[in-house]
Amino acid sequence: MYFAALLARTEDGWEASDTELDDVETLSDLADLAREASPDEDTVFVLIEQEDAWFGLVRVDGEEDPRIFVSDAAAAARSAYGELLLTDELLGREPGADDGPDLDALDLDGTEDGESEEESDEVEEEPTAAGAVPHGPVGDGGILDDLGVGEKELRALDPNDALAEIAEALGASEVLETVR
Repeated sequence: MYFAALLARTEDGWEASDTELDDVETLSDLADLAREASPDEDTVFVLIEQEDAWFGLVRVDGEEDPRIFVSDAAAAARSAYGELLLTDELLGREPGADDGPDLDALDLDGTEDGESEEESDEVEEEPTAAGAVPHGPVGDGGILDDLGVGEKELRALDPNDALAEIAEALGASEVLETVR
């Protein structure tokens, strides 16, 4: 089960809104969605949570590049929403590098070009070091430093309670609960 919300800082405090991410295809789309929530270019957070697995924060301050934190990159990589956040830069890969298998070289029967079906039954391990997604947190651990939540605290949060604890530290727990 997923939960996604926008948390925007305004003159009057924090405002929360439930958000749909079905039409969001890229991190740029996500940043644009966040910017729309704050016409005054104040700080906006996109909060994403997959129950019992991971949480992610995207911080957008005006026209600056978004800052991202993901609690467990490997868990998020198995999620469509997580894939939005796990950019090549965040994972320390060359932009546009594709370290996965060459899907274009597969025939419709699942064998590689020029390979018989018997040969395809043999499991060949692909090297994973270059394209591996790390287990554990990735991104900007200092994303909440100026708001009273340090990197050590952020990394230690349990994914089940993380967004509620972050909202509480920001003084926004009531507004976040209204959209939950």
